[in-house]
Amino acid sequence: MFQSFAVTARPEQGPPRLDALRAELEAEGLDGFLVPRADAHQGEYVAAHDERLAWLTGFTGSAGFCAALRAVAGVFVDGRYRTQVKAQVAPCYTPVPWPDVSLGAWLREHLPEGGVVGFDPWLHSVGQMEALAESLAGSGIEMRAVANLVDRIWEDQPEPPMEPANVHPLEFAGERHDDKRARLGAELVDAGQVAAAITLPDSLCWLLNIRGADIPRNPIAQGFAVLHADGRVELFMADAKLEGLRDHLGPDVTVHAPQDFIAALGALDGPVRVDKQTVPMIVAEALADPVYSTDPCALPKARKNAAEIEGSAAAHLRDGASVVELLAWLDAQAPDSLTETQVVTKLEGLRRSDNALQDISFETIAGTGPHGAIMHYRVTEETDAPLQDGQLIVIDSGGQYLDGTTDITRTIAIGAPPPEACDAFTRVLQGMIAMSRLRWPEGLAGRDIEAVGRMPLWLAGQDFDHGLGHGVGAYLSVHEGPQRLSRISTVPLEPGMILSNEPGYYREGAFGIRIENLVVCRRADPLPGGDNHRDMLDWRTLTFVPVDRRLVVPELLTRAERDWLNAYHAEVAEKIGPRLSEPAKTWLDAATAPI
Repeated sequence: MFQSFAVTARPEQGPPRLDALRAELEAEGLDGFLVPRADAHQGEYVAAHDERLAWLTGFTGSAGFCAALRAVAGVFVDGRYRTQVKAQVAPCYTPVPWPDVSLGAWLREHLPEGGVVGFDPWLHSVGQMEALAESLAGSGIEMRAVANLVDRIWEDQPEPPMEPANVHPLEFAGERHDDKRARLGAELVDAGQVAAAITLPDSLCWLLNIRGADIPRNPIAQGFAVLHADGRVELFMADAKLEGLRDHLGPDVTVHAPQDFIAALGALDGPVRVDKQTVPMIVAEALADPVYSTDPCALPKARKNAAEIEGSAAAHLRDGASVVELLAWLDAQAPDSLTETQVVTKLEGLRRSDNALQDISFETIAGTGPHGAIMHYRVTEETDAPLQDGQLIVIDSGGQYLDGTTDITRTIAIGAPPPEACDAFTRVLQGMIAMSRLRWPEGLAGRDIEAVGRMPLWLAGQDFDHGLGHGVGAYLSVHEGPQRLSRISTVPLEPGMILSNEPGYYREGAFGIRIENLVVCRRADPLPGGDNHRDMLDWRTLTFVPVDRRLVVPELLTRAERDWLNAYHAEVAEKIGPRLSEPAKTWLDAATAPI
């Protein structure tokens, strides 16, 4: 299997590791050290070699950091992980609700007389450190770049990944990499820049039409690149990863050892673009003339071309058939006869019947009962729970296919669900429908429209602590920026951007609910009587899997919401039905019957 249920970190491992880190603090004359989730590439997902935060603290979430001081160690997590962190870290660590409590404010509180806090300049971006410096102004606290202290004490640290890269076929990429390089190089010329330093692996993989396997669940090859204004690229990646790719890369892509990256940056003459939010401090400091702007690949990568959109649509139909087969199978089982790991195993087996599947796109979340309230729950051999009558199970999963990346969540009733869960589920569904139906003027960002998906919950005094949606790559990272449906996202939504639409509701200790479809932004057709001089956008739905009608309270739905759900279910039956086994087709016909 792609997925393992092994326990990867235990709370009891934390105290001796923290003691060892504090011994290093004393030896270095430091009062603290920052341990982020990030790696040198500043991506969300990291290789085993870079799992420093999980190794030190036991916290395995995909976002967060630890500030380890001599007397206190804070583990900073956002709203997605505040239930999870309590179960994963030992009492020697203090969970800190971030960003409600900023790192700067926390350091001021715990180092009132000032002090020196170390950080690895490869693992923190310029934007992060500038914001921290501003918040610490006048405090007497010094931030000092040092060699990584966790690496010193991690005796069995895995080696950096060296998986081979491969060509991403033009039929799926939709544009040759020399055309991409020339197009982006021309943008650098227009901006008066001689080059751009690229540190995000998904950006360089997109730019060069390659994929890799350095990060589990994410088809990326780790490396760095310099894109010159004339379209040439200097690629800093281990030779072992590029066997057989030299013809594909061509003469205008030269390969260098990764350790030569910093020296090459120092040799660049003229303004060099770097993205302040993702570029490591050490990279920016190596440049004689850094210019802070966005990663030149970020928006072009987010604006999917026709081949990428149609590839994703095709992948979603095949993936949807696998999920429907799972749901039909699940309904045929008696309560108490299955556990969470059996559901995960069954779903992966169904996805593996598709030869285009390369991996799952993240560790499948299958949380039943109270586990469903842990937003990013990962089932292990020790937490594996039975599916019991009266519970809900949240199944959030996806696949990495050669033609697209999928991500879908469905919440399913096991036996007779409690009425309060049905009420909350219906509100979550109303939010998902509201966003699916939305039309909005071009130029608006995720923060401008995200509330639409929350309004039904807000009206009932309820909410959830994650964004309404994230960007999704084209056989790349399942979480892709810069586009988001989030109250903090200022990036205007544009045609071709693929995002998730996933409102939820979580009652700690009882149940969780999330419903997620992927959608692609497109230009909306004019409406009779509308302002046809005003350009409008809307969504095309990519995900086709039924919503559990047993959890819907029909009286809470408006006529328009009911019509949308019935039309969606009719489309699911039409698109997915012919792809199913006979038992699953029979189940789907019932599951998509009109409300």
